[in-house]
Amino acid sequence: MNEQVFTTGELARRVGARLVGDADRTITGLAPLDQAGAMHLSHLSSPHWREHLTRTSAGAVLVAERDAASVPSVALVVDDPYLAYATLSRCFESPVRLPPGIHPTAVVATSACVGERVRVGAGAVVADGVVLDDDVEISAGAVIEQHAVIGGGSRILARVVVGHGVRIGRRVLIHPGAVIGADGFGFARAEDGRAHRIAQLGSVVLGDDVEVGANTTIDRGALGDTVIERGVKIDNQVQIGHNVEIGPDTIVCGCVGIVGSTRIGARCVLAGGVGIGGDGPITIVDDVVVTGMTHVSRSIQAPGQYSSGTLHGSSTTWKRNVLRFAELDRWVRRLTTVERRLGLGRGDDGVDKDPDPAG
Repeated sequence: MNEQVFTTGELARRVGARLVGDADRTITGLAPLDQAGAMHLSHLSSPHWREHLTRTSAGAVLVAERDAASVPSVALVVDDPYLAYATLSRCFESPVRLPPGIHPTAVVATSACVGERVRVGAGAVVADGVVLDDDVEISAGAVIEQHAVIGGGSRILARVVVGHGVRIGRRVLIHPGAVIGADGFGFARAEDGRAHRIAQLGSVVLGDDVEVGANTTIDRGALGDTVIERGVKIDNQVQIGHNVEIGPDTIVCGCVGIVGSTRIGARCVLAGGVGIGGDGPITIVDDVVVTGMTHVSRSIQAPGQYSSGTLHGSSTTWKRNVLRFAELDRWVRRLTTVERRLGLGRGDDGVDKDPDPAG
């Protein structure tokens, strides 16, 4: 891959940074503060890394105004160093792209509509009625089933399966092994206990600029579609059930599981291992952050940060606390009895009746 070379002045212009120091210093890559060399650009976006700033060997550092004087080399001063780093990281990216055209071992149906500059890798299958807009890339072993539509500039990487009738927007990136549009998990139980499959008649719609991580699965809708709106970023090994709707610019981290028919608003963050599922459909409003390993069992009706679960500790302490938790109901009832005798205004369960924005 070709090495990307920029001057500090060029990089500053790309992100609108105020440059403090040599505008002609050569930068060939990115590195953390504690590992960077003289030709690396680094960034300080967390106070946890501030101790490394004054002794870094980086040729240039993206910093906020308050840290500019501490940079021992060239400072690129910006309002948001992490956002500037994200922008400049793409300047140094050298993605592995397929060669132009269709590989001789690929199978592309004659009824497929293939746009300009489309690339199809070895062993890929493009079925009847598929639409591939201009500049689409289908990597090795990917399968695009009947009548799927893939928007311009999208990249479908190795071994991805795009189900029949799925509609994918522009500039979408789907990482290896993801499955978009498998059947949702729907069964009806008969009196004899047998589970009878419910036909999944909807599809999946991915908006523009969506990214889907490796081995993630997004199920098609039962009636109506599963909808992932513009700019949503989904990590690896995420399970999204049938008829889920996720609003624009939401981030879904690894190993999240979302039960069918959940509605998630815009600009939310679901941290790693979050599980969403409970009695009835769940709705989460815009601008909600759910911390890692939280179980969301009911709707969240107000923006903010939400958590559940217990933090780790030594096994001995944890086991003692589990035993104490088992006694909690008995202690609450005893406390409630005492409060009633003292005339304190508590609920029947001994808990103040404050409204809970989680619903």
